Amino acid sequence: MSAATATVFNFNIAAQQPGTRAGAEPPVKHVVVVGGGTAGWMTALLLANSAYGRRLKVTVLESPQVGVIGVGEGSTPWLRGFFESLGIEEAEWMPECHATYKAGITFDGWSTRPGYEAYFHSFASMLDNMTMAPFIDNVHARLEGADVYAHPNRFFISARLVRQCKAPRPQRSFPFDVWYGFHFDSVLLGRFLQKKAIERSVQHVAGHVTDVQLGESGDIASLRLKDDATLAGDFFVDCTGFASLLMGKALGVPFVSFKENLFNNAAVAISKPHPGPIQPQTISTALRNGWVWKIPLTTRMGYGYVYSTDFCSPEDAETEVRQHLGAMDADIPARHLKFRPGRVEKPWTRNCVANGLAQGFIEPLEATTLLFVQRTAQALVAAIEQGDMDEAARTRFNETLNAQVEGTRDYIVTHFKTNTRTDTDYWRANAANTHLSAPLQQLLRTWLASKPITGGIAKGTFGRGYPIMSWYSMLAGVGLFPADKRPPTAQEAKYKLAEVDALLERSAMNFPDHREFLQAIPPKPKDPSLQVYFW
Repeated sequence: MSAATATVFNFNIAAQQPGTRAGAEPPVKHVVVVGGGTAGWMTALLLANSAYGRRLKVTVLESPQVGVIGVGEGSTPWLRGFFESLGIEEAEWMPECHATYKAGITFDGWSTRPGYEAYFHSFASMLDNMTMAPFIDNVHARLEGADVYAHPNRFFISARLVRQCKAPRPQRSFPFDVWYGFHFDSVLLGRFLQKKAIERSVQHVAGHVTDVQLGESGDIASLRLKDDATLAGDFFVDCTGFASLLMGKALGVPFVSFKENLFNNAAVAISKPHPGPIQPQTISTALRNGWVWKIPLTTRMGYGYVYSTDFCSPEDAETEVRQHLGAMDADIPARHLKFRPGRVEKPWTRNCVANGLAQGFIEPLEATTLLFVQRTAQALVAAIEQGDMDEAARTRFNETLNAQVEGTRDYIVTHFKTNTRTDTDYWRANAANTHLSAPLQQLLRTWLASKPITGGIAKGTFGRGYPIMSWYSMLAGVGLFPADKRPPTAQEAKYKLAEVDALLERSAMNFPDHREFLQAIPPKPKDPSLQVYFW
């Protein structure tokens, strides 16, 4: 295509990795995952699904005294690849977890620019091959001052499916796949993953860690439990959440804070019944001192107000979100949560990998928590399968993962940096924030100089972690364009958007009603070489 180059991601991750010898013994015999929940059981499942099979013993140690946070209820499209790699059908897990489909995210109220008060960040689809060039070219023309249509909502099938409350699963006769994520009850998802892991021979031990015992080398040797039992292992995965029992407390790995980049550190969550039509989207609405998510499940709507305690008290936050939702009834409970944005310095240290909240947390805004759980577990599985467990391998693992985390952080920071609200100190401080990474500064300078950012993203100079489509959707979606406009040239006005409208409208006819589809999800056609195009 003339405007950008597509990147192909292959999700056939169940295949045996190079370097794994048939019948060989794994480089570690027993992996102990400390902590259950979605992160712990997802990690255990991927380990149990490795090329070594049952030759690799996997144990999940879960404390009966520690509850599951159970609030994060959205995913990126990568979760689809997770289930498909394990051979778990959507028809099996989604009903058990009250799950719905997610085709993208609407950002409402982040911009005050006329015509750009809201926009939709679509997930990719194969149909984008026909509509991406008009969008990117129009954005470039608009950056040059041409008065052409450059709002992302008009160019992608996912936005149309959301408006029509349709599931992003087309009829089998429709030849274009749409990539999608999910919404789910995270507590139920954790229980489902636990069930599937135990079915696949993962050992489940109930016990509360009272002490982490290190060997002479400094590696973790065993765990002392509350009943004086001891659990030993060759390798450990820390899924103990913000407590970081292994990585932070036992091994003393420093924490790298993102507080200067991202101000939010608390949330208050509320749920309400939801019997009506289901839009396959998360909605992120900007309020006075943060933003509120709106996530549809089959049985309820989940809401959460994410804010900074530097600008708003928990009591004021709860009052504001209740007023926003019309949920002033005290019988509707609210849960208050705290978090710290940042990451551990070295997520793989000695014989331990941190995963989930023990590894770090950025912001709920783009639902990336499970994405990094999945990526971390997959990278660990690959290292074990290849017998690549030395210091050089740990360094590569840490550098790669940290770069992905910081690239995602930059994308999320950009949402706050580009806001144009002036109604509160919170939004003004976010817009004025100068604590931006060097790559993000370069990306924004390039865009504000009315130059394309496609090349820099494709080369990895800046914009790491998100594809071209996502960056253009956000920056164009908030209307980050020159104020002055001029009539377009014939070349700049070459696209007939009525043709784009007709293509997407006719294509949307091939998709079913979302709620009706969820009542009887059919099996997915088998495709051993699943590929998705991310722009």
